[in-house]
Amino acid sequence: MNSLSHNKPWWALCIGLALAAAVPWIASDFIASVALGCLMYIALATSWSLFCGATRYLSLATSAFFGLGAYASATLLEVLPWPLVILCGAAIASAVAVLMGAAVLHLRGTYFAVLTFGMTELIRHAVTFVEKQVSGTVGRVLTVVPSNETVYLTVLAIAGAAIATALLVKRSRFGLALSGIGADEQRAQTLGVDTRRVKIAGFALTAAFAGAVGAAMAVRWTYIEPAAMFSPFIGFQTVLIAMIGGAASIGGPVAAAIVFSLLSETLRLQLPYGYMMVLGLLLILCVMYLPNGLASLWQRKKTGGARP
Repeated sequence: MNSLSHNKPWWALCIGLALAAAVPWIASDFIASVALGCLMYIALATSWSLFCGATRYLSLATSAFFGLGAYASATLLEVLPWPLVILCGAAIASAVAVLMGAAVLHLRGTYFAVLTFGMTELIRHAVTFVEKQVSGTVGRVLTVVPSNETVYLTVLAIAGAAIATALLVKRSRFGLALSGIGADEQRAQTLGVDTRRVKIAGFALTAAFAGAVGAAMAVRWTYIEPAAMFSPFIGFQTVLIAMIGGAASIGGPVAAAIVFSLLSETLRLQLPYGYMMVLGLLLILCVMYLPNGLASLWQRKKTGGARP
């Protein structure tokens, strides 16, 4: 019985991946596009929660890693095979995260959040400057792109890998170290945890998934530019989805990403500003009444059901 309960998340992940993999062949192009958006934010929110949910560091750098992956894809797509393009996007984002983390991870709270956002803007302007100097324009036209099915399955694989990694990390010593940092960083240090190294490794792991997603999603547009690829909206929506779903959980961000991706497609057509109003309202309600996100409702239900 314990073994079944222990393996339940893995069974759920396998079944979910199998069902999602069939979408491009059994559904319309519109539904496949919506599903792709869901998978994108599942990967981003899950990987963000992997580090930030455990350590309680509020990172606003997701759009920087996403944009770096996108530009790596646009630059390398004509010279490298598709799997290597994705890996390069992840590696570049991860390398930048190591440098960024070494510079700012000694800070916490508002200072860390503001600095990660500031560095994102710095990276965006740096990419804009380089693009102007090298190609004479700020954007790139993508002429060689893989099929829609290939892109979909790639993002599906990244989302599945992000969830699997979160499950493995949560049950590992590395995950315990991250949780210890979130609970009391000074105490974790006294217990022998190399908090600086653990934080940088966790930050780089989060960035790798964001870079991989950016590299895969870049080919969905025929023209990319820094303003779109480094858009703060991507980072803010990732944070909101993770926090509303429950950043300390794994299932919460996944469920929230699906719900809000569907809401996004529905409200953007009928009420362009309604989606952000719904997000803002839910965030306020969660902060006031559910600081641990919607996942805490399920945890309370399980706890209540366990009582005699």
